[in-house]
Amino acid sequence: MIDKDALIEAVTRQVLAALAGTPAQNELEHVREAVSSGAARVGYCGNGANVPGELAPFIDHTLLLPTATADDIDRLCDEALEYGFAAVCINPVWVARAARRLRTSKVKVASVVGFPLGANLPDIKAMETRRALRDGAREIDMVINIGALKSRDHDLVRRDIVGVSDACREVGAINKVIIEAAYLSDEEKVIACRLATAGRAHYVKTSTGFGPGGATVFDVALMRETVGPKIGVKAAGGIRTAEQVREMITAGATRIGASAGVRIVAEAEDGSGDGY
Repeated sequence: MIDKDALIEAVTRQVLAALAGTPAQNELEHVREAVSSGAARVGYCGNGANVPGELAPFIDHTLLLPTATADDIDRLCDEALEYGFAAVCINPVWVARAARRLRTSKVKVASVVGFPLGANLPDIKAMETRRALRDGAREIDMVINIGALKSRDHDLVRRDIVGVSDACREVGAINKVIIEAAYLSDEEKVIACRLATAGRAHYVKTSTGFGPGGATVFDVALMRETVGPKIGVKAAGGIRTAEQVREMITAGATRIGASAGVRIVAEAEDGSGDGY
């Protein structure tokens, strides 16, 4: 069992040490509430407590398997066009192809950087970002340096994020920071989110989908309460049903990463799996 008070005090000390600033008291109370309430927490939602009826605009239609073929990528893009997904999320090698196929649409091309381990050097992540942006990506999902975070090298983690954020901002693109929550303690999740905020990221994201665990309602709520209402939270990893999507949105997610997007939307439209 977690000693909740001890956890929050530890989180407070770590955040203060890492960022050399004092978070507003109400932010710390929100984090306390999120940690204390566990997986049943219902937190921030972009439209009060209302879950949207249309789920497709929240979903990044994702295909990151190493076995993905050109035909698979074309199919992914066509499905994104048909269903109105927010973006396709693909490996860098496919960005130019997807950008050509989606060039007249509102569907964004998202690509991954430092994926899936996050252990690349900061300058390599920044260069990888710029190449993906040059090929047509307008959203980047980067993996933090997990080992550096767990070594308490918070400055390196922040600089890593800043390099990608700066490259994105040069062309008006979005940086989503994957913290790979399943590898982190609750303290480290809060610190990672605060470092992403300090690094001028646009989103924090739960998981790569290749780690030991995916998105949980608790992690989404904790991340939302940590970053506040102005930064996006993307839930990804193991999300396969419309009910799971609704739960994540209710907890504070503003974007969902899923390879099962078509099934999720179909389920939402016919009412199956509706837990509300």
